[in-house]
Amino acid sequence: MNDTELRWQRFEHKKVMSLIKEKLLGHNFLLFVTVALFVVMYIAGLFVYKDKNFGNMQVFLNLLISNAGLIITSVGMTMVLIIAGIDISVGSVVAVTCMMLASMMEKGKIDALPAIAIVLLFGIAFGAIQGWFIAYMKLQPFIVTLAGMFFARGLTAVISLEMITITNKTFLSIAQHKMYLPFGGSLNKRGVMIYPYVYPTVAAALIILVLAFIMLRYTKFGRSIYAVGGSEQSAMLMGLNVKRIKFLVYIINGFLASLGGVAFCLNTTGAFVELAKGFEMEAIAATVIGGTPLTGGVGNVFGTLFGVLIKATIETFVSFQGTLSSWWSKIIIAALLAFFIILQSLLTMRKERQR
Repeated sequence: MNDTELRWQRFEHKKVMSLIKEKLLGHNFLLFVTVALFVVMYIAGLFVYKDKNFGNMQVFLNLLISNAGLIITSVGMTMVLIIAGIDISVGSVVAVTCMMLASMMEKGKIDALPAIAIVLLFGIAFGAIQGWFIAYMKLQPFIVTLAGMFFARGLTAVISLEMITITNKTFLSIAQHKMYLPFGGSLNKRGVMIYPYVYPTVAAALIILVLAFIMLRYTKFGRSIYAVGGSEQSAMLMGLNVKRIKFLVYIINGFLASLGGVAFCLNTTGAFVELAKGFEMEAIAATVIGGTPLTGGVGNVFGTLFGVLIKATIETFVSFQGTLSSWWSKIIIAALLAFFIILQSLLTMRKERQR
């Protein structure tokens, strides 16, 4: 490499780093808005539903318990959106994962742990196939994952058209194992101190969240993901293997979708064809509300966590109200999604004017 090429590469590197920093400033603002929105909603719930013990620690933990699978799946979706990709197959992957687990344990008499290992390998293979078509064949992510969605949902129906209830003792022991917290307890009517608890699915979701945050923020591969999402052309001039990075992101996403399916199945302890229908849209909505734009280049998994918590809080409000249809939560989430997309567009327009 001669001096001119070296100088040009350094210039492109500085340009990409400057672009990423500018985007991160806007993203930090979006993250602040997301967190502030959740705090305001939660405080409002403390006052409005005080008589229904909304402030009870267990009520908050239930937000995590019921959405552990969504948190795990949304972490993978965050990485995909950062590289300016999309994946609308994750809901079907969650469904087929759960159906495979139920079928293997109930019909194939395979123990829980080997069955879980098999479905996780399936998720990796599924993500690798989609990633290969997207990264190396240069096909549109929407079309590839649309085909993946139909394939996985069809495979779910092929395995079984009827609901399968899981009775495997090992699986149920994992699903029903309560992990009590040493704080936040409250006295029941009998004067006994009851401590709040979570299930292993929540612990798994939080571990995945922390590992993803560390990987994205402090590793070369994580920074490369942001660089690819910021500008593929500039990333290539920096010497990054863009195809390989995109391929690996989709593999990780496939793995996390199947892991999210395992967590989802631990909550339902059963499987049926229509399971997790629309789950992919919930993952995308939570990610966007969490501050990750569809244009790529920026994103934060903790923002995604708050996006999931906002969705869960809205559903809890509707449930506590008692007189509202559950569809109202969908309407409110749609309005919030539109708000954050508009806010992201306004921030982009503002930056372009400043340039």
